[in-house]
Amino acid sequence: MLGAGLVLTRLPAGTGLPCPLRAITGVPCPLCGMTTSVKATLAAHLGDAMAANPAGVVAVVLAMVLLVTRPERIPVPPVAVVVAVLGAMWLFELARFGLLPGF
Repeated sequence: MLGAGLVLTRLPAGTGLPCPLRAITGVPCPLCGMTTSVKATLAAHLGDAMAANPAGVVAVVLAMVLLVTRPERIPVPPVAVVVAVLGAMWLFELARFGLLPGF
């Protein structure tokens, strides 16, 4: 996964698939900006990565930790945690694209 990410940093800008939800509705999904964020993180542009989607930085750090520690079993977070994280990511994206009133 990290090898593919390093290759991603060498690809031209705009490479990737468009978000289906955003293409159809104009509303970004919680994962919008993840490719840009991971690419920026792997290129050591943390400011750009955080602006695109902070979860991309977390994903790269988590992948590196798992690669180094090589646990026998990867813990799965409770559903409530996953829902809360996705909700926070979606709120971030809605604010980033100016779709939340007052932000």
